[in-house]
Amino acid sequence: MTTTTQFEVGHKITGTPFSPTRETIRAFCEASLDFNPLHLDDEYMKGDFGKTNFGGIIMHGMNNFGVITKMLTDWIYAHGGVQRRLETRWKMPVKPGDTITPSAVVKAGKDTQTGRWFMLDVQVQNQRGEVVAVGEAMVEIP
Repeated sequence: MTTTTQFEVGHKITGTPFSPTRETIRAFCEASLDFNPLHLDDEYMKGDFGKTNFGGIIMHGMNNFGVITKMLTDWIYAHGGVQRRLETRWKMPVKPGDTITPSAVVKAGKDTQTGRWFMLDVQVQNQRGEVVAVGEAMVEIP
């Protein structure tokens, strides 16, 4: 059942936490065909990249996109809606052992001939409360 508070400006949704492991990172490599050594090679990741040292392998940034999309579709599909757009920026790496949680806040809504469109600010935080990804999403409910 849809309640109007779920679509008011300021409404917050929180997604399912995700804890990447070496195995899930490897599985994402297989699924995406992205075998960059950043995600697989511990020896390679001991090196410095300019002023940055990651200290080990990191999760694919697109995996953040996936946890955000799951949050949005879990929320909006229950109301017959669809996700229309998602733009994100990665702020810091996620490593095996981290736990990330996506969230979003409705920031605007607009009625159209076919339904109602909503803009949301999205972010992903790790277990330390650090923001690892931010972005904006658009959803539509007929």
